[in-house]
Amino acid sequence: MSAQGTSRGRKSGFRDRLTPARIAVGVLTILAIVFIFENTREVRIRLLIPEVTMPLYLALLAMFVIGALCGGYFFRRRPR
Repeated sequence: MSAQGTSRGRKSGFRDRLTPARIAVGVLTILAIVFIFENTREVRIRLLIPEVTMPLYLALLAMFVIGALCGGYFFRRRPR
């Protein structure tokens, strides 16, 4: 039996799951994380009334997590 014949039985392999869109999202995620942790100075942040002082990377990381959760919620696959 040829190598091609043995791979037909697989439902999905690593290469099948590695699409250009997923690669782009992975690269952007890595760049965002590097950007977040390069910005370590203290900043004042005001949300409506309270004002807090915190490292910029914590504020950026919080926004990244909130954005990822919102994106995951809105773009998740619907059950069929």
